[in-house]
Amino acid sequence: MRESVRYVLKDRRVRPTPLLSKFTFGGRRGFLRRRVDQQRGGYVDRYSSKLFFPLVLIVGLNILDALFTMTILDSGGREINPLVNSVITLLGDKFWIWKFAIVSVSSIVLCLHIKFRFVKAVILGITLIYTGIILYQLVLLIHL
Repeated sequence: MRESVRYVLKDRRVRPTPLLSKFTFGGRRGFLRRRVDQQRGGYVDRYSSKLFFPLVLIVGLNILDALFTMTILDSGGREINPLVNSVITLLGDKFWIWKFAIVSVSSIVLCLHIKFRFVKAVILGITLIYTGIILYQLVLLIHL
């Protein structure tokens, strides 16, 4: 009699997909199939093209905010955000590099977590806040 060979396979779904793995840049997962995963959230390998516009918009509005802030400060205005004011005092005109880096890294983190609950709302909220800030700065620049 021949003994049957039994293979013991580990279930790959025991642990959730990590944030960064070998599939991060070459995987095929574009959405979460199981309802449980959709409710819990998770990471995907490919992202929707619809996500590209809001994230680029946030970074673009951030750049406009830095440019408008420098223009307003050069015209005699002052920064009312104490954190940004201290960075401007510390770095001078190069504060925009710090600002750009913070917002860009945050945008990447939001992109990676897009399948988690409330992340889309956070992206929309940030976009609306930045839009309001830019409109306010435009009003200030018009009245200078």
